[in-house]
Amino acid sequence: QLQASGGGLVQAGGSLRLSCSASGRTFSNYAMAWFRQAPGKEREYVAAISWTGGWTHHADSVKGRFTISRDNAKNTVYLQMNNLKPEDAAVYYCAAASQVAFHAVEYDYWGQGTQVTVSS
Repeated sequence: QLQASGGGLVQAGGSLRLSCSASGRTFSNYAMAWFRQAPGKEREYVAAISWTGGWTHHADSVKGRFTISRDNAKNTVYLQMNNLKPEDAAVYYCAAASQVAFHAVEYDYWGQGTQVTVSS
């Protein structure tokens, strides 16, 4: 029901924009978030956005470089990633929950993930 896309290989300092498209149901009244998981590490919170889009939050590790946004008319959430660093490399997942949360266990729906690779 959630499909993440937009990942790829980019050089350090480059940019990518991830998209998360919903199908089968509308997620316009759900809070949405992005998480990431690098090999051998736990899933890490990246950013969250309220269902209206009027409230956003970003993890300290990405603040000032990443921006979460949403277009409810398109049932899509975005993650604009600028100034990428090698430590940003991971599989990125989008998720939906009935209210904003910062922990993966609180999210009910998950996309399949999209790989982001950053070369130094």
